[in-house]
Amino acid sequence: MTADDLARPQMIRPRQALELTEGECWQLLKSASLGRVVFTHHAMPAIRPVNHLVDGQTIIIRSHLGAAIVSRAGAGAGDGTVVCYEADDLDATRHTGWSVIVTGLARLVREPAAIERYERALEPWIAGQMDHVISIEPRFISGIRLVGWCS
Repeated sequence: MTADDLARPQMIRPRQALELTEGECWQLLKSASLGRVVFTHHAMPAIRPVNHLVDGQTIIIRSHLGAAIVSRAGAGAGDGTVVCYEADDLDATRHTGWSVIVTGLARLVREPAAIERYERALEPWIAGQMDHVISIEPRFISGIRLVGWCS
């Protein structure tokens, strides 16, 4: 292999994007432990990596008091705030995998028994006091699976 070969980008055939069913989306979300929550902060989009768990058809995350999403999720009379949540498992070498996107309302969980249950079940990956539990109730869920072309 020459230096020219290394500098030349490898040609990989484009992948086929297959739409996932709602059931497939939920199964894949349950299989993942890490995702990204997208919300508005100072009128601009903000993205934070978080770990999650799926309870029925609700996504649960934990956050700390100073996090921008906590103030948004707890604002108003329980209306919550619109967020997107995305989780995926992508192979950068093969260019295959899946991605699921959920759009819904994020709200602070306020019921003490639910808070206690989620705090036991969801250990944050980030050090420090994660003293708020946030539920994301989906309004829309969609996903794709990237697969190689069949010959």
